[in-house]
Amino acid sequence: MTTASINNFPRAGFIRRFGSWVYDVLIAFAVYMVAGAFSFLLFNLSIKFGLISMAGFEHAIDFKRSSLLYTLLVDGFGVFWVAFFFVWFWSRSGQTLGMKAWRLRLQNQDGTRISKSTAIARLLPTLLGLGNFTVLFDQKNKLSLQDRVTHTEVVVLSLEENRGRL
Repeated sequence: MTTASINNFPRAGFIRRFGSWVYDVLIAFAVYMVAGAFSFLLFNLSIKFGLISMAGFEHAIDFKRSSLLYTLLVDGFGVFWVAFFFVWFWSRSGQTLGMKAWRLRLQNQDGTRISKSTAIARLLPTLLGLGNFTVLFDQKNKLSLQDRVTHTEVVVLSLEENRGRL
């Protein structure tokens, strides 16, 4: 397949993908912090109301850090919401907020919207954005690692096509 997609939008190169990644990382940190604050609030309320015993620890954070289970639950809550952020935006409109700013859209290689299962499958090979570096070595097809694994592509939209999406 060539660098132009089925609907004649060119595939995105590394610079645009990286710009979008920077925006989305900042948003992902914000989502993680809000979810983390909420999960830690729930953890503290569970301690306060006696649902969880502190087991001799003076501070809740020390207790959380001493327990693999509570660390996974509290921190995993934030990771879940960051993953949900990407899956929801990718499957809903093909664009995260960063992608919208850089006029990028994620789609199947036939130009259709990706499914939630495809969006979930993209999470791991994305490698926190590092999968995009493979675009540097594939100037002809401009496909990242996650694009290859999930048979998707990221295209650059025209100004008109980008308006009103999201």
